[in-house]
Amino acid sequence: MKLLNTSKSFAFHFLFTALAVFSLPALAENTDSTGRLSFVFENDFFAGNDRNYTNGIKFIWIPDDATETPDWATKAASFIPWFPEDGKLRHGYAFGQSMFTPDDIKLKNPPEDDHPYAGWLYATLGIASEKNNQLDIMTFSLGVVGPAAMAEDTQKLIHELINSDDPKGWDTQLHNELGFILTHKHIWRGVQSFNLNQYELDISPYTAASIGNIHTNASLGATLRFGKNLPNDFGPPRVQPSMPNGTDFNPSSKQTNWYAFLGFEGQAVARNIFLDGNTFRDSRSVDKKPFVADIQLGVVFDWQDFRLGYTHVFRTKQFTTQKSTDGFGSITLNFAF
Repeated sequence: MKLLNTSKSFAFHFLFTALAVFSLPALAENTDSTGRLSFVFENDFFAGNDRNYTNGIKFIWIPDDATETPDWATKAASFIPWFPEDGKLRHGYAFGQSMFTPDDIKLKNPPEDDHPYAGWLYATLGIASEKNNQLDIMTFSLGVVGPAAMAEDTQKLIHELINSDDPKGWDTQLHNELGFILTHKHIWRGVQSFNLNQYELDISPYTAASIGNIHTNASLGATLRFGKNLPNDFGPPRVQPSMPNGTDFNPSSKQTNWYAFLGFEGQAVARNIFLDGNTFRDSRSVDKKPFVADIQLGVVFDWQDFRLGYTHVFRTKQFTTQKSTDGFGSITLNFAF
């Protein structure tokens, strides 16, 4: 009971701290919107699973256009050679937690060839430059893996609230390790677009690359959108290391707008700490697959200053002893603040 109370304390402290941090910019001026606040929740419950990448949450704050770009963002952009000099510069902040578990969480000592228990607690700074319907995004995430990430506390609290199985194998999780991820993503919005009666369809390809002791990989993908009055955005945000592509959006009218989307992504993986294990200490690990593919589909609803989106992800096997493919759902809430 004492451990459970401690878990509740840590988890609620994590959630309320995140809400407080991202509410501060909005509290500075209450007459007009000062930016957009997003909350992203991902869980494999939506796919009927409870394994591998099992849960992720992320709070995102993107200041409004009228907010002066801070010196750190301007200077950082000037050092990035592929950022256009006259591009529209934006910056943002994020704070999140992700957790990973093996297939059977009821085992105190799960098989060593299954996905290791792991947590990742992090903060992110990001800058983005947009010009001619192209978006360049650079983010830097810094955080911690291991017990200090408090994933055990969060999962035990959630499972108690929903009356689910108590995860018993967290003593085997990865050790504490400071980690970072530096990520770049380039998106071409609407390189192909079509009008189908009163509907629109467009295709936006993208490339991405990350380096760090948490993730080192390269990705290639594309998103296809279909709907009425497609908004001037780059798709819905995800917990994965990146700026929130859909956080800065401009609904075209005061009426309800919507679009459906379908995405494909292939990824070459050189480093994944959640599969490879700790960098400098012995820990549980599995043999990862060098190539992984995702299929994403979902729908986005806009109404005035509010957005609701759902994404369902199908993912190929990530390690050689993995029994089946993965799937999870992602819910995004976004509003002016």
